[in-house]
Amino acid sequence: MLELAFVRDNLALVRERLAQRGLPPSALDDFEALDAKRRDLLTRDQTLKEHRNRISAEVAAMKHRGQDASQLLEERRADLRVVGEEIGRVALKAKAADEQLREMLRNIPNVADPSVPVGSTSADNQEVRRWGTPRKFDFEPKAHWDLGPALGILDFERAAKITGARFAVYSGVGAKLERALANFMLDVHTREHGYTEVLPPFMVNSASLYGTGNLPKFAGDLFKLEGTDYWLIPTAEVPVTNLYRDEVLEGDALPIKHCAWTACFRSEAGAAGKDTRGIIRQHQFQKVELVKFALPEKSYDELESLTHDAETILQKLELPYRVVALCTGDLGFSSAKTYDLEVWLPSSGEYKEISSCSNFEAFQARRANLRFRRGKQGKSEHLHTLNGSGLAVGRTWLAILENYQQSDGSVVVPEALRPYLDGVERIERPKR
Repeated sequence: MLELAFVRDNLALVRERLAQRGLPPSALDDFEALDAKRRDLLTRDQTLKEHRNRISAEVAAMKHRGQDASQLLEERRADLRVVGEEIGRVALKAKAADEQLREMLRNIPNVADPSVPVGSTSADNQEVRRWGTPRKFDFEPKAHWDLGPALGILDFERAAKITGARFAVYSGVGAKLERALANFMLDVHTREHGYTEVLPPFMVNSASLYGTGNLPKFAGDLFKLEGTDYWLIPTAEVPVTNLYRDEVLEGDALPIKHCAWTACFRSEAGAAGKDTRGIIRQHQFQKVELVKFALPEKSYDELESLTHDAETILQKLELPYRVVALCTGDLGFSSAKTYDLEVWLPSSGEYKEISSCSNFEAFQARRANLRFRRGKQGKSEHLHTLNGSGLAVGRTWLAILENYQQSDGSVVVPEALRPYLDGVERIERPKR
């Protein structure tokens, strides 16, 4: 959530930056009037309380001098009653105005960092760099939704039978490959990049989703457990970011770096007709998430290192990819700046997102009350939060199948993964 004082003091700038994100100009039209009303009510509340305090002080002074204050109290009793009732009414109005302002800001996205390219759609995103060269095949490469079933390691029909569309069953070495990838990613991030692994709940309460910016705006993208305040997590970002909600951390301990493997659940309500084939866009998938809690002045350095950490996984697996800076119109709701990592998929001849690495600055920290203190006597401040996929396991799985496929339909296992698959070097068609 944007800071109220920042919006008040920089309203023209905020309007300009939000317009770059595609927000309608009318989104903050009522802000000034509502904020002025709120401040007037607070001033009125303060004036009334000062008047009541003066009467109380007069009575206290008389009693201190040993005088009888009963007559004064009787004379001022009606006045005190009227003032007290008015204070109550003003307080309710001020609270209502404050809630209206906060409700307005709850639905306003973060302001983009000045370094973010200005644009309205993904076509305006800017490529930052590429790594690796896409393989040239001497045969027509197949898509993973053909390769997987032919190898007997991926089953969509049985998944649809037991659950429905946009689910998959992995079996045999396919299931083991999924598990191997998660373990490989966690090992790299904990052993080489200094992250501490956590295994959080796969269900969270509404307060946690509010803290990361998923609620109230994106409830339709989530799955809620009927009759409870529990929601299935759309990503490990939600529970891990909320680990320190309502806490004040020591500045010397920052950055705190966590990684987590979890299942993720998304309704994909707004994705009709988009990537419907295969396992690119599923209702349930697995992901290894990277989350950082950083000092404000260090957060953009931390974004670069977090992006590098995610890139390392692709490099070790020798999968060609590119890094793209998202434009203002393509940023996520809470993000101030995002890099997407896009892996090369031979079947479509294009790069496809496999990780988003974002700096949210203090946007999530204000919603989740995440603070830190510089030294023992320092004043608490909002820290900065960052996260990124390190990586989406299912998309890495399919990228391996497509990039390492052979003309006979088999798939070579990347060398970095072989120790996690008991030395298996090739996934082959089942023998009949």
